[in-house]
Amino acid sequence: MSLLSDLINLNVPDCTDKIIAAYIWIGGSSCMDLRSKARTLPGPVHEPSKLPTWNYDGSSTNQALGAEDSEVILYPQAIYKDPFRRGNNILVMCDSYTPKGEPIPSNTRCNAVKIFSHSDVVAEEPWFGIEQEYTLLQKGVNWPLGWPIGGYPRPQGPYYCGTGADKAFGRDIVDAHYKACLYAGINISGINGEVMPGQWEFQVGPCVGISAGDQVWVARYILERITEMAGVVLSFDPKPVHGDWNGAGAHMNYSTKSMRADGGYEEIKKAIEKLGKRHKEHIVAYGEGNERRLTGKHETANMSNFKWGVADRGASVRVGRETEKAKKGYFEDRRPSSNMDPYIVSSMIAETTIIWKP
Repeated sequence: MSLLSDLINLNVPDCTDKIIAAYIWIGGSSCMDLRSKARTLPGPVHEPSKLPTWNYDGSSTNQALGAEDSEVILYPQAIYKDPFRRGNNILVMCDSYTPKGEPIPSNTRCNAVKIFSHSDVVAEEPWFGIEQEYTLLQKGVNWPLGWPIGGYPRPQGPYYCGTGADKAFGRDIVDAHYKACLYAGINISGINGEVMPGQWEFQVGPCVGISAGDQVWVARYILERITEMAGVVLSFDPKPVHGDWNGAGAHMNYSTKSMRADGGYEEIKKAIEKLGKRHKEHIVAYGEGNERRLTGKHETANMSNFKWGVADRGASVRVGRETEKAKKGYFEDRRPSSNMDPYIVSSMIAETTIIWKP
């Protein structure tokens, strides 16, 4: 008799050319509302334009008024290999439109594409590297993995990049995610344990333009699926535990062609100055609950003030020592929260630093 695991691992290409495409989109119930459903296609597909549009019930995702007019249309935008079903099966990142072809209000990708398509932005080839922090929680109690139920572990100190059963909690999930992203074609550049126990980080990038948002969302989806399999709850809350514990961010490393060229340090300083002038606008768009994280403590700047510095992890924007020494390179915007929308944040940084005229 076949076991469930045997059926899950069936090698479908042995008997058919058909593939499974998992369509992924962002719902409207929260800032981290990832949805997906799968369909069968007659054969392998490598270009999003060759995929059919699809629809879903927007009344069930808080993206339509009611059942009488609930249809929302999915437009395929990016394809990745499926690490769960493997073979020629694919993950498809989509965005959402009305039946008339208009982007729905929660479709932040559409506006980001407009910004990244601007001739000035295209000429500057903006690169992004996103440091996505997250927390693993014990199912049923919503308390960090490795923590005593209702209690607290030793204070922060030994956990950052730590090794050992009393310091690193959930490494099997982290490594599974790392390999699954590499398999999918995500440009994941590393992982590490974070300062708070049960908290981890993965990095995506460098990615150019809209690809940064696509890849972060698909990497998040893959992590959601893996934690689902492991029976662990995934949290992108920017301050999952109150008190003397680090919050969770999504630092955005950024550069343009001008910044990467000789003499680019002056362009970096000009860009940071622009970000400072629009600080309040950016803070509003940088994630929900970020005020609980950006307090001026735990390696953050206070959200009420903007400051930048070299090698300063208590700054809003940090410039690395190597960048200062080389007089060119990139900088790190440390303000975005872990639950930020990468489409909004990446395009906003590009718009402010390249297009906007003070």
